[in-house]
Amino acid sequence: MVGTSASEDAYTAEPFLPGRGGLTALRRAAADCRGCPLHRDATQTVFGDGDADARVMLVGEQPGDQEDRQGKPFVGPAGKLLDRALEEAGIDPSDAYVTNAVKHFKFTQAEPRKRRIHKAPNLREMTACGPWLAAELAVVEPELIVVLGATAGKALLGSSFRVTQVRGTVLEEEIHGRPERLVPTVHPSSVLRSDDREAAYRGLVSDLKVAADALS
Repeated sequence: MVGTSASEDAYTAEPFLPGRGGLTALRRAAADCRGCPLHRDATQTVFGDGDADARVMLVGEQPGDQEDRQGKPFVGPAGKLLDRALEEAGIDPSDAYVTNAVKHFKFTQAEPRKRRIHKAPNLREMTACGPWLAAELAVVEPELIVVLGATAGKALLGSSFRVTQVRGTVLEEEIHGRPERLVPTVHPSSVLRSDDREAAYRGLVSDLKVAADALS
């Protein structure tokens, strides 16, 4: 147990990355990640999913309750809404690689049987998980990254990122040592929480159309 706590205290996934291999090797190694304390309460690591040759990579914040139970990203209500918005914008969801900035579900829970309430990961946790996202980018080499929400934006672009200022625009930045094109938008879960869900959904589709145009 000493090794586990020491690796948690270091707040980096770096020691858990495999020396070689593609997405399968990364996914297998990530299942045993103890790079920060978030692994303790989560059911399992939720690694990215999709084609290693995907042209577009979608990066969200972290797994939610359903994702934590099923072990796949974007399988809950927000994921279903995202698929619908992608199709409407002209992007085939099956052609995308989907992942999260943080690979373990962070939540609060009043009592063991009560609903688990999502809690946003902090900068230290996002930084700890950064090596996994860097490895995914290196393997997939997407033509475009769609940044879903503020937390993913901060993980990729730094703490000064504000999704409201740059959503629906094509950014060109160096990410983990690679020049990348990015289109930021809101996280689909924010659409589900919106008072005007239809307007929020239309805004998401509009941003994703910018991404579709950038890929064409």
